[in-house]
Amino acid sequence: MRILTLCLLFGLGAAKLTAQVDLLQSGPMLGYTDMREALLWVQTRQAAEVQFVYWDTLKPQTRYFTDKHITRKQDAFVAKLVADRLEPAKVYGYQLLINGQEIKRPYPTIFRTQSLWRFRTDPPPFTVAIGSCTYINEPDYDRPGRAYGGEYNIFNSIYQRHPDLMLWLGDNIYLREGDYYTRSGILHRNTHTRSTPEIQPLLASTHHYAIWDDHDFGPNDSDRSFTQRDLTLEAFNLFWANPTAGVYGQAGITSWFEYQDMHFFLLDNRYHRTPNGRKTGDCTILGEAQREWFIDALVASNAPFKLVAIGGQVLNTAKVFENYINLCPEEREWLLKRIEEENIKGVIFLTGDRHHTELSRYTNAAGNEVYDVTISPLTSGPAFSVTEINENRVENTLVTKRNFGLLSFSGPRTARELLIQAFDAQGEELWQHQIKTAQ
Repeated sequence: MRILTLCLLFGLGAAKLTAQVDLLQSGPMLGYTDMREALLWVQTRQAAEVQFVYWDTLKPQTRYFTDKHITRKQDAFVAKLVADRLEPAKVYGYQLLINGQEIKRPYPTIFRTQSLWRFRTDPPPFTVAIGSCTYINEPDYDRPGRAYGGEYNIFNSIYQRHPDLMLWLGDNIYLREGDYYTRSGILHRNTHTRSTPEIQPLLASTHHYAIWDDHDFGPNDSDRSFTQRDLTLEAFNLFWANPTAGVYGQAGITSWFEYQDMHFFLLDNRYHRTPNGRKTGDCTILGEAQREWFIDALVASNAPFKLVAIGGQVLNTAKVFENYINLCPEEREWLLKRIEEENIKGVIFLTGDRHHTELSRYTNAAGNEVYDVTISPLTSGPAFSVTEINENRVENTLVTKRNFGLLSFSGPRTARELLIQAFDAQGEELWQHQIKTAQ
């Protein structure tokens, strides 16, 4: 009888644990990280109590807990919880709890806090993965014909590189015709992409930051006239975990963060943008408030490299598609002129959108080099043929297949170096380019 009772109790316990695992929709995902706190994200399938437990891997016996949160349908059953008992330069293990039950993942769940290096040591080396254009097939809603998305194994190739951060450069989802105009459609598309099995290990072990482009924001080539932009903004803020959103009291996704000794500027190229075909009024992609904030923030930055994420290409000289020079050449000239006149060094734009990869380089009248690292696509259809003439393209950096990028920062504080690499979906290196800090 006792054996039977134990078996029944064990069976009930296992069934309960299985039930909690079945409640997990996607994640966990690591959001922003700093010295004293980090953000942890998760999505359940229905309302549930979620919480994270975490510990210093050198002192695993001491456990800390985030607040508890009941996920809600109106928030797509998403929870964003802050781990706030952290110390600098530590490695922490963590585990998700759903309804009080620990949910084990078949891959490591760890995160790292930033180092307190200033006035003490040189800044540590670190690596950032970058990429754009993630299309995950869903046949019922895709256009007829050949599947547009593919090679999802690229996310495992990124995971195997163990980057400290990943910066998603827009078109991180592809809203479809059935999604654009309803909250349920927009949340469905975000949920569907985030739930891709191949993405889960990467989500759990790398800190993620993001911007958007037209396919996260609305229909193709969409702009400030899109009536549902506040819904897609709400969804973006639910599914991503940047430290802030919007500047100077304006709505949008604009943000900024510091990682070790580098500054990252996350620009919004959709929320305040004039329609591409408008013939009257001033043309803008950023809007005046964001544009002025951006120059102010660049001038204030003392980072050796200033990484500027924006959805579309900035330095490409070909007047095609949504390249900056094709849509708002006056604003592009204004930005580059301010960078020149303010003698801002180390500016590197990080862009996507174009379904091909290339590195562009421009030297301004002040003698400073400005770069544009375009990495695209991750899983959407690549542009198999690129015939446009980009006068700023660095030789042998054009890629016309699915790929991702790595930015590796190294060297002493006064002589930091950046290694830019592009890799195909299988993780094979396609090209690399080294940049040294401007003196």
